[in-house]
Amino acid sequence: MTHATEFAPGIIVQRITPPLKLSDFKLIAFDMDSTLINIECVDEIADAAGRKAEVAAITEAAMQGVITDYKESLRQRVALLRGVPVSHMEQVLRERMQFNPGAQALVAACRKAGLATLLVSGGFTFFAERVQAGLGIQFSRSNLLEIENGQLTGRMVDQDWGDICDGAEKRRTLLELAALMGIHPSQAIAVGDGANDLPMMEAAGLSVAYRAKPSVRAQAHVAINSGGLDRLLEVVQA
Repeated sequence: MTHATEFAPGIIVQRITPPLKLSDFKLIAFDMDSTLINIECVDEIADAAGRKAEVAAITEAAMQGVITDYKESLRQRVALLRGVPVSHMEQVLRERMQFNPGAQALVAACRKAGLATLLVSGGFTFFAERVQAGLGIQFSRSNLLEIENGQLTGRMVDQDWGDICDGAEKRRTLLELAALMGIHPSQAIAVGDGANDLPMMEAAGLSVAYRAKPSVRAQAHVAINSGGLDRLLEVVQA
Protein backbone atom coordinates (compact mmCIF):
# COMPACT_ATOMS: atom_id res chain seq x y z
CA MET A 1 0.00 0.00 0.00
CA THR A 2 1.31 3.45 -0.92
CA HIS A 3 2.27 5.64 2.00
CA ALA A 4 0.05 8.72 2.25
CA THR A 5 1.20 11.94 3.87
CA GLU A 6 -0.81 14.79 5.36
CA PHE A 7 0.53 17.71 3.37
CA ALA A 8 -1.62 20.23 5.27
CA PRO A 9 -4.68 19.86 7.52
CA GLY A 10 -7.35 18.23 5.39
CA ILE A 11 -5.05 17.51 2.43
CA ILE A 12 -3.49 14.08 1.87
CA VAL A 13 -0.89 13.43 -0.82
CA GLN A 14 0.64 10.19 -2.09
CA ARG A 15 3.03 9.21 -4.92
CA ILE A 16 3.86 12.89 -5.59
CA THR A 17 6.24 15.42 -4.04
CA PRO A 18 4.64 18.85 -3.67
CA PRO A 19 4.73 21.67 -4.33
CA LEU A 20 4.11 21.23 -8.04
CA LYS A 21 3.68 24.02 -10.62
CA LEU A 22 0.30 24.65 -12.19
CA SER A 23 2.02 25.90 -15.33
CA ASP A 24 3.56 22.44 -15.83
CA PHE A 25 0.05 21.20 -16.71
CA LYS A 26 -1.96 22.04 -19.83
CA LEU A 27 -5.44 20.66 -19.11
CA ILE A 28 -7.72 20.21 -16.11
CA ALA A 29 -10.87 18.06 -16.20
CA PHE A 30 -13.61 18.37 -13.59
CA ASP A 31 -16.48 16.17 -12.57
CA MET A 32 -19.60 18.26 -11.85
CA ASP A 33 -22.00 16.80 -9.26
CA SER A 34 -20.59 17.01 -5.71
CA THR A 35 -17.30 18.30 -7.19
CA LEU A 36 -17.89 21.65 -8.89
CA ILE A 37 -21.38 21.91 -7.39
CA ASN A 38 -22.90 21.00 -4.05
CA ILE A 39 -25.61 18.56 -5.18
CA GLU A 40 -26.24 15.35 -7.10
CA CYS A 41 -28.67 16.78 -9.67
CA VAL A 42 -30.44 13.49 -10.38
CA ASP A 43 -31.31 13.11 -6.70
CA GLU A 44 -32.76 16.61 -6.50
CA ILE A 45 -34.81 16.15 -9.68
CA ALA A 46 -36.17 12.91 -8.19
CA ASP A 47 -37.44 14.89 -5.20
CA ALA A 48 -40.25 16.23 -7.41
CA ALA A 49 -41.37 12.69 -8.18
CA GLY A 50 -41.33 11.70 -4.51
CA ARG A 51 -38.51 9.28 -5.26
CA LYS A 52 -35.45 11.04 -3.91
CA ALA A 53 -34.59 8.33 -1.36
CA GLU A 54 -34.87 5.58 -3.95
CA VAL A 55 -32.78 7.44 -6.55
CA ALA A 56 -30.23 8.69 -4.00
CA ALA A 57 -29.60 5.12 -2.83
CA ILE A 58 -28.73 4.07 -6.39
CA THR A 59 -26.54 7.18 -6.82
CA GLU A 60 -24.64 6.45 -3.62
CA ALA A 61 -24.07 2.81 -4.60
CA ALA A 62 -22.78 3.92 -8.02
CA MET A 63 -20.46 6.57 -6.56
CA GLN A 64 -19.10 4.09 -3.99
CA GLY A 65 -18.43 1.60 -6.79
CA VAL A 66 -20.87 -0.96 -5.37
CA ILE A 67 -22.83 -0.76 -8.64
CA THR A 68 -20.21 -1.18 -11.35
CA ASP A 69 -22.45 -0.65 -14.40
CA TYR A 70 -22.82 3.13 -14.30
CA LYS A 71 -24.83 3.31 -17.52
CA GLU A 72 -27.45 0.89 -16.25
CA SER A 73 -27.63 2.63 -12.87
CA LEU A 74 -28.19 5.97 -14.59
CA ARG A 75 -30.87 4.55 -16.88
CA GLN A 76 -32.65 3.18 -13.79
CA ARG A 77 -32.53 6.54 -12.07
CA VAL A 78 -33.60 8.53 -15.12
CA ALA A 79 -36.54 6.17 -15.69
CA LEU A 80 -37.79 7.11 -12.23
CA LEU A 81 -37.83 10.79 -13.27
CA ARG A 82 -40.57 10.29 -15.85
CA GLY A 83 -43.18 13.03 -15.63
CA VAL A 84 -41.05 15.53 -13.69
CA PRO A 85 -41.69 18.98 -15.18
CA VAL A 86 -38.84 21.11 -16.52
CA SER A 87 -40.03 23.81 -14.13
CA HIS A 88 -38.83 21.64 -11.24
CA MET A 89 -35.36 21.39 -12.76
CA GLU A 90 -35.33 25.17 -13.05
CA GLN A 91 -36.28 25.36 -9.37
CA VAL A 92 -33.41 23.03 -8.45
CA LEU A 93 -31.11 25.28 -10.45
CA ARG A 94 -32.32 28.44 -8.70
CA GLU A 95 -32.77 27.20 -5.15
CA ARG A 96 -30.49 24.23 -4.54
CA MET A 97 -27.51 24.25 -6.88
CA GLN A 98 -24.46 26.23 -5.77
CA PHE A 99 -20.82 26.18 -6.78
CA ASN A 100 -18.69 24.39 -4.22
CA PRO A 101 -16.30 26.61 -2.25
CA GLY A 102 -13.20 27.52 -4.24
CA ALA A 103 -14.56 26.34 -7.61
CA GLN A 104 -14.51 29.79 -9.17
CA ALA A 105 -11.06 30.60 -7.77
CA LEU A 106 -9.53 27.32 -8.96
CA VAL A 107 -10.95 27.54 -12.48
CA ALA A 108 -9.82 31.17 -12.75
CA ALA A 109 -6.29 30.27 -11.59
CA CYS A 110 -6.11 27.42 -14.11
CA ARG A 111 -7.26 29.66 -16.95
CA LYS A 112 -4.73 32.33 -15.94
CA ALA A 113 -1.95 29.71 -15.92
CA GLY A 114 -2.88 28.71 -19.48
CA LEU A 115 -4.66 25.41 -18.81
CA ALA A 116 -7.57 24.29 -20.94
CA THR A 117 -10.63 23.53 -18.80
CA LEU A 118 -13.05 20.63 -19.25
CA LEU A 119 -16.27 19.71 -17.46
CA VAL A 120 -17.04 16.03 -18.00
CA SER A 121 -20.09 14.76 -16.16
CA GLY A 122 -22.31 11.75 -15.70
CA GLY A 123 -24.98 14.36 -14.94
CA PHE A 124 -27.08 16.40 -17.30
CA THR A 125 -26.56 19.14 -19.86
CA PHE A 126 -29.41 21.16 -18.32
CA PHE A 127 -27.14 21.86 -15.36
CA ALA A 128 -23.74 21.41 -17.02
CA GLU A 129 -24.38 24.23 -19.49
CA ARG A 130 -25.12 26.63 -16.62
CA VAL A 131 -22.07 25.50 -14.66
CA GLN A 132 -19.84 25.76 -17.73
CA ALA A 133 -21.02 29.31 -18.42
CA GLY A 134 -20.92 30.35 -14.77
CA LEU A 135 -17.35 29.19 -14.24
CA GLY A 136 -15.96 30.04 -17.67
CA ILE A 137 -15.09 26.43 -18.52
CA GLN A 138 -14.13 25.93 -22.17
CA PHE A 139 -15.26 22.37 -22.93
CA SER A 140 -18.09 20.22 -21.62
CA ARG A 141 -19.60 16.75 -22.05
CA SER A 142 -22.64 15.41 -20.19
CA ASN A 143 -25.90 13.52 -20.67
CA LEU A 144 -28.98 14.90 -22.43
CA LEU A 145 -32.38 14.28 -20.84
CA GLU A 146 -35.28 13.75 -23.23
CA ILE A 147 -38.10 16.27 -22.76
CA GLU A 148 -41.58 16.14 -24.27
CA ASN A 149 -44.39 18.61 -23.56
CA GLY A 150 -42.36 20.24 -20.81
CA GLN A 151 -41.78 16.99 -18.91
CA LEU A 152 -39.04 14.40 -18.63
CA THR A 153 -39.77 11.17 -20.50
CA GLY A 154 -37.54 9.01 -18.31
CA ARG A 155 -35.05 8.55 -21.15
CA MET A 156 -31.84 10.12 -22.39
CA VAL A 157 -30.98 11.21 -25.92
CA ASP A 158 -27.99 9.78 -27.80
CA GLN A 159 -25.43 12.40 -28.84
CA ASP A 160 -22.87 12.44 -31.65
CA TRP A 161 -20.17 11.07 -29.32
CA GLY A 162 -22.29 8.25 -27.86
CA ASP A 163 -25.14 7.40 -25.49
CA ILE A 164 -24.10 8.00 -21.87
CA CYS A 165 -21.13 9.78 -20.32
CA ASP A 166 -19.90 7.15 -17.85
CA GLY A 167 -16.44 6.55 -16.43
CA ALA A 168 -15.08 5.15 -19.69
CA GLU A 169 -16.43 8.13 -21.64
CA LYS A 170 -14.92 10.57 -19.14
CA ARG A 171 -11.54 8.94 -19.68
CA ARG A 172 -11.98 8.91 -23.45
CA THR A 173 -12.96 12.59 -23.47
CA LEU A 174 -9.90 13.60 -21.46
CA LEU A 175 -7.60 11.59 -23.73
CA GLU A 176 -9.34 12.87 -26.87
CA LEU A 177 -8.95 16.51 -25.82
CA ALA A 178 -5.33 15.94 -24.80
CA ALA A 179 -4.63 14.44 -28.24
CA LEU A 180 -6.34 17.35 -30.00
CA MET A 181 -4.21 19.75 -27.94
CA GLY A 182 -1.06 17.78 -28.79
CA ILE A 183 -0.21 17.11 -25.15
CA HIS A 184 0.56 13.96 -23.17
CA PRO A 185 -2.05 12.78 -20.63
CA SER A 186 0.61 13.29 -17.94
CA GLN A 187 0.08 17.02 -18.50
CA ALA A 188 -3.58 16.71 -17.46
CA ILE A 189 -5.20 17.04 -14.03
CA ALA A 190 -8.46 15.19 -13.26
CA VAL A 191 -10.69 16.18 -10.33
CA GLY A 192 -13.59 14.06 -9.06
CA ASP A 193 -15.31 12.42 -6.12
CA GLY A 194 -16.94 9.17 -7.26
CA ALA A 195 -16.04 5.76 -8.65
CA ASN A 196 -17.02 6.81 -12.18
CA ASP A 197 -14.26 9.45 -12.03
CA LEU A 198 -11.51 6.89 -11.44
CA PRO A 199 -10.90 6.01 -15.13
CA MET A 200 -10.11 9.62 -16.06
CA MET A 201 -8.18 10.14 -12.82
CA GLU A 202 -6.03 7.10 -13.62
CA ALA A 203 -5.34 8.44 -17.13
CA ALA A 204 -4.27 11.89 -15.94
CA GLY A 205 -0.84 12.89 -14.70
CA LEU A 206 -2.34 14.26 -11.49
CA SER A 207 -5.51 12.93 -9.85
CA VAL A 208 -7.41 14.96 -7.26
CA ALA A 209 -10.19 13.65 -5.00
CA TYR A 210 -12.45 16.36 -3.61
CA ARG A 211 -14.43 15.36 -0.50
CA ALA A 212 -14.57 12.00 -2.21
CA LYS A 213 -15.67 8.44 -1.55
CA PRO A 214 -13.08 6.35 0.35
CA SER A 215 -12.11 4.26 -2.69
CA VAL A 216 -11.44 7.43 -4.69
CA ARG A 217 -9.46 9.12 -1.91
CA ALA A 218 -7.30 6.01 -1.61
CA GLN A 219 -6.28 6.10 -5.28
CA ALA A 220 -5.84 9.83 -5.83
CA HIS A 221 -2.53 11.68 -5.74
CA VAL A 222 -4.19 14.48 -3.79
CA ALA A 223 -7.22 14.15 -1.51
CA ILE A 224 -8.83 17.41 -0.37
CA ASN A 225 -10.96 16.35 2.57
CA SER A 226 -11.85 19.78 3.98
CA GLY A 227 -12.04 23.34 2.70
CA GLY A 228 -12.57 24.43 -0.89
CA LEU A 229 -11.47 23.22 -4.29
CA ASP A 230 -8.94 26.05 -4.44
CA ARG A 231 -6.94 24.26 -1.76
CA LEU A 232 -5.42 22.38 -4.70
CA LEU A 233 -3.38 25.57 -5.21
CA GLU A 234 -1.57 24.78 -1.95
CA VAL A 235 -0.21 21.64 -3.61
CA VAL A 236 -0.04 22.77 -7.24
CA GLN A 237 1.05 26.36 -7.02
CA ALA A 238 0.11 28.98 -9.60
